[in-house]
Amino acid sequence: MRSYDVLIIGGGIAGVSLAYELAADRAVGVLEREPALAAHATGRSAATFVESLGDGQIRGLTRASRVFYESPPLPFGQQLLRPMALLLTAVPGRAEVLQRMQAEIRIGSPDVRLVDDKEVRELNPLLRPGYAELALFEPDAMEIDVHAVHQGYVQGLRQRNGIIRTRAKVVSLVRRGPVWTVTDAAGESYEAPVVVNAAGAWVDGVARLAGAAPIGVRPLRRTIFLVSGPGDVTGVPLTADVDEEFYFKPEGGHLLCSPADETPMAPCDARPDEVAIARGLDAINEATVLNVRHVRNSWAGLRSFAPDGHPVVGFDERADGLFWFAGQGGFGVQTAPALARLGAAVLRGEAVPADVAAAGVSLDLVGAGRFAVAG
Repeated sequence: MRSYDVLIIGGGIAGVSLAYELAADRAVGVLEREPALAAHATGRSAATFVESLGDGQIRGLTRASRVFYESPPLPFGQQLLRPMALLLTAVPGRAEVLQRMQAEIRIGSPDVRLVDDKEVRELNPLLRPGYAELALFEPDAMEIDVHAVHQGYVQGLRQRNGIIRTRAKVVSLVRRGPVWTVTDAAGESYEAPVVVNAAGAWVDGVARLAGAAPIGVRPLRRTIFLVSGPGDVTGVPLTADVDEEFYFKPEGGHLLCSPADETPMAPCDARPDEVAIARGLDAINEATVLNVRHVRNSWAGLRSFAPDGHPVVGFDERADGLFWFAGQGGFGVQTAPALARLGAAVLRGEAVPADVAAAGVSLDLVGAGRFAVAG
């Protein structure tokens, strides 16, 4: 029987980032069901850092994460971000959507500006003339080295004496007095007064094992595919449609593309959807001069959302010692530094970190208690 102060279920970016923060003053163990860490959503991330996307809570968590990413501590590499601007386009008749969006975000992101069709094609020559009536341009958007970020958290956790167990699918959670006993599929048992549910798409299943009520986290499939670029595409911005018909960005001399699909699925090892790929190709060919006919590679991941779209952070109000850290949606990597510090503060019973609160993040909107109130 291995004993910890905190036992975290899930070894993706959510689990390891929170484990790293907590291991500064607690004995922490991480249990991962797969043979390797980051096998699902984290390892299949589109790897972007965009402050203008998401609602106010996501934008606040992203802004509060920038300092960490720009000046990471050891053992993180010193180059976690690379420049990659965002160009968010609107077809004729949809310009008002971007105008409202720019008005909403300009205080927190003052460098974001609106550009007309002429400038759109100067910024991205791959777009077809006349395709966009208006676009929103974010010059300070970035690309994240997801592997370096995840591995930095893993190394930092181990340096703080944290323990990681792979092939440790949790099959039983039993509360006896002040302690949880957690058993994995191999029959290994672990003890801790606090168990963190950071299992991504599987969080509601973990909650049921603990005798807690699920909160209705929805795993949504996102399909990604890679196509050949027309020569050097290094300077092409991340380009997306405001109505979420597609996005594409440079990726190792090629173009990483997506139909931006959000297909509800049960927790699983997601596979790409051929129909979604075909739809994405049609949308991208309509918007650009690429005329893509062949896909080099494709994959898919599950992005997990709480019913209101906000992350879920905090103790379950009905299951003593069960802590939710879930529902990061498609923003788990870019918000990880701030969200992990917030989660660690809540678990310790401390105030929300000052910079996170100053960015507009509210426990009323991301705290786990909102589901108990709703129920």
